[in-house]
Order: sequence, then C-alpha cells, then structure tokens
Amino acid sequence: MKYSKILGTGGYLPEKVLTNFDLEKLVDTTNEWIVERTGIHKRHLAESHESAVTMAEQAAKQAMAAANITANDIGMIIIATTTPEKMFPSTACLLQQRLGIAGCPAFDLNSTACAGFMYALSIADQYVKNGLVKHALIIGSEVMSRVVDWSDRATCVLFGDGAGAVVIGGSDKPGILSTHLHADGTHKDVLSLNVSIGKPLDVEEALFIQMTGNQLFKLAVNILGNLFDETLTANSLAAEDVDWLVPHQANIRIIQAMAKKLNLPMERVAITLPEQGNTSSASIPLALNQAICDGRIKRGDMLMLEGFGGGLAWGSALIKY
Repeated sequence: MKYSKILGTGGYLPEKVLTNFDLEKLVDTTNEWIVERTGIHKRHLAESHESAVTMAEQAAKQAMAAANITANDIGMIIIATTTPEKMFPSTACLLQQRLGIAGCPAFDLNSTACAGFMYALSIADQYVKNGLVKHALIIGSEVMSRVVDWSDRATCVLFGDGAGAVVIGGSDKPGILSTHLHADGTHKDVLSLNVSIGKPLDVEEALFIQMTGNQLFKLAVNILGNLFDETLTANSLAAEDVDWLVPHQANIRIIQAMAKKLNLPMERVAITLPEQGNTSSASIPLALNQAICDGRIKRGDMLMLEGFGGGLAWGSALIKY
C-alpha cells in the first residue's frame, strides 16, 4: 500500500442564513462594500441547539455513505475545530460516541484555525498509507458565529458556520500524493482568538476573533504562492498539471491570486465563499464536497488543496482524485 485515497465526502450547513442586507441592519456596512472587499454575499449560522459535534455528525454520515462504509469501519477520527463543544472530552470523542463506536483513536486539532483541515488530512494520510489505519474520518466543523464580535464590521461580515468531512482509505493507486505543512509564530498576532485557560481571563478581549486583515492578506498571498511552488516541485509537476484548486475560502481576491499562480480559470476553482463565507477549518472539505457532488470534480482529476490560519499555520495537499 503506497497511498491513501479519498473514498467519500460530506457536508452540512445550518438552515439559518444571514445575508449582507441583514448585516446592514446590525453594523455600519453595506452589501456592496462586503462583496467588493471579500466576495461574500451570505453565510449560514448555527441555531442554539447546534454545535461543532452535531454538525460534524451530519457531515460524517454523508461521507461514510459516499465511501460505502459504516462507522465500524472507521479506524481514526480527527476533527479540526476552533469552536469545540467542550474543551474536553474532544469533539472527536463526542462524535465517536454518537456514531456508536469505541476503541479507535479520536482527537481534535484546535490550534491551527483555518489551516486545521490540512493538518488533520496530513496526519491521517500518514496513518493510512502506512497501513496502521484502514479508514480515517477527517472533519472540519466550526461555529464561528459564536466567536465573532457582531459589533465589529471588519470581522463579523466574514465568517459562517458549517462542517465538511472526508473519508480516506488505503490504495495501491495514486491518491494523496503529498502534503506540506508549515507554521510561523512570529505572526501570532495577525489572527487570534485569545481565550486563555492557564491565566485569568480578560473578558473584554478574549472572547472574539482578533484579525489584522491587510497584513493577513499580504502574508497569505506570498505564503501560498511559495507553498504551491514547493508542492509542485516535490511531485515533479508543473502548474498546468493541476486540474482544480480547492482553496480555503477566506477572501475572493486571495483565491483569484492563487488561481492566477496556477494558470487556472476561475471555473476550475471550487468556490463556496459567496454563499457560505469563511467557515474556517470546514471551508476546504465543504468546497471539495460541493464540487464532487455536483460533478465538476471527477475521478482522475489532479487537485491542489491549500489552507492558512492562525499561528500563522498553512498547508497544502496534492491529490489525484
């Protein structure tokens, strides 16, 4: 066994929708400003009874059905989330109980924010391709609406809630060709959620996302451009060998810059940003699931996945779907 391969995907979005026009009534902003600066038109918000684990469960069941496996076939569960239902037990363990299984490793990645799914996928890939786990369930699930300051027009317009899931399994044919992970703590203040457990809580600044948008934009464009070069070089491929870009859904201008780097038309980019906003670690699997389910991404296509988030942390995967 030389590779792990994507066997199935799934996604879940809450029914409640908040449009830019709704936001005009909450903060000093306009639909035109939001669309021009971000590309976002609306986003989904979780109801009070919904959480990272309930949304993860829905996405997981879809992914397992698509992979034609049951919960008992799962050998590992990794959930990327910055908005867990509890600090512990992990969201993955809570999901494990909901799925009616026990014994397999289950844990959360909650410190890499929007890059969380890339980190989780890379870890699961190592276990599966080395034969230690037969099937792994990887999920990004976020309730970002609960860590957004709804009086801060710079951040509240960006984020939405949802969950995306992927099941991978071992294969002798090319699947996940390589993953690449990086982090740089010198940029720790560009994007943060300063909830502190080990010291007294400063309530006024701790409960909401803090972001320096312009600086993050510049860093993301440079970082991701270099990341694409690294990923292609590692596989002795050129940009024209990539069929689809599946990016983190942060900002339409960043996505456009990355498509240009790969010489891809926007029609070959999986985009959910206008309808879903930035769903953090859920954005990549949600975009992947949508493009697979509607038939745009087909078996045999070469995919470039990329994500970046707090840390700063960033990562990519080159995948033969």
